[in-house]
Amino acid sequence: MDIFLLYQYTVTALLLAILINFLINNILFKNTANYRLPESVIAKNPLISVLIPARNESENIKRCIISLTKQDYANLEIIVLDDNSTDGTYGIVSNLSKKDPRVKIYRGKPLKKGWMGKSYACHQLAGYARGDYLVFTDADTLHFPSSVSSSVACLLRYRLDALSVFPMQIMVTLHERMMVPFGNYIILNLMPLYLIRKFKNALFCTAIGQFMLFKKEVYKKIGGHKSVRAEILEDIKISKQVKRHGYRFMIFDGRSNLYCRLYKSFREVVIGYSRILFAAFDYRTYIISIAIILICAIFLFPFMMIPAGIIFGWPIIFIELIILQIIIILIIRIIFSIRFKCKAADIILHPLAIIYLIAIAVRSVLNVRVGMGLKWKGRVYDVSEEDNLRLVNDNYK
Repeated sequence: MDIFLLYQYTVTALLLAILINFLINNILFKNTANYRLPESVIAKNPLISVLIPARNESENIKRCIISLTKQDYANLEIIVLDDNSTDGTYGIVSNLSKKDPRVKIYRGKPLKKGWMGKSYACHQLAGYARGDYLVFTDADTLHFPSSVSSSVACLLRYRLDALSVFPMQIMVTLHERMMVPFGNYIILNLMPLYLIRKFKNALFCTAIGQFMLFKKEVYKKIGGHKSVRAEILEDIKISKQVKRHGYRFMIFDGRSNLYCRLYKSFREVVIGYSRILFAAFDYRTYIISIAIILICAIFLFPFMMIPAGIIFGWPIIFIELIILQIIIILIIRIIFSIRFKCKAADIILHPLAIIYLIAIAVRSVLNVRVGMGLKWKGRVYDVSEEDNLRLVNDNYK
């Protein structure tokens, strides 16, 4: 009984620490919409290169490019790399380029051995870019007029060398609502944002590939996407490269400037997160196992223990600690849901969301360990051997 009481005190203390970190992070996770370029920069009018890797993006690419052509900063070049698409991606962008000379389209080269598709596409895009600043953004993003200028304003305001902007994620289906928010949720709960900007250690760093901004000279000095060519999570890995080379990096909240709908079905949710969850732990089974146990203990078990405690008549101190744990979790969920406009029902469905996360994490491990491979954009990669990424199937060929 004493061990179980110690367990409850430990979980409660961890949740209190997480709550404090979450509240601080909500202050530090600055909204890019609140920043404007200084007049001195506007007068210099530096060229900004917006770079878009696109593989079979005919459903999204037109909307994305049109939103970028309507930016409040005019000196842009918008470069799209058609990564061996088999749909109408190239034709759509080609037509748009005829209407706006800032839009350019290039055909991607065949994927090189040892490269992930997106990293190779971004590497090629950087070679075409002429701008002083490089913005890498995904084809399924929708940009408000100040998304580019405000991100550069943030870079200059905080004297950064690179940054990443997290879009507002559009979620429609239950499956999206259960999984997609976890990117922001885990970061705001568990990542001390203060340490990202202030400490040079690459451990304290994260990013999202939907929007990343670099000073061009910094991008070159860190080795660009070539330095993360075989990484599934190229966005997080390249942010760590920035820190390893002694440069300054930070993440920002783009919910008022940038929208994205990551996935549209249960299948897409499962495939998408199966690709990244095990990779986030460098394919180390024991580390992800520990993470799963901790996530369950902190964010799931309190909801399972409260009915058990009532039914079996546990001591009142146990019940009080478990109730306190649930209150802390719900406070975090309520604040999070208000900030990111999640549905109120999703607060109550928090335990289900954790179950989704754990189930897909297990699938992510199995995909690698039993040789199913990682699927993304029609390609299947074998990552079962350390430092030996291998493309095993490309069903668009």
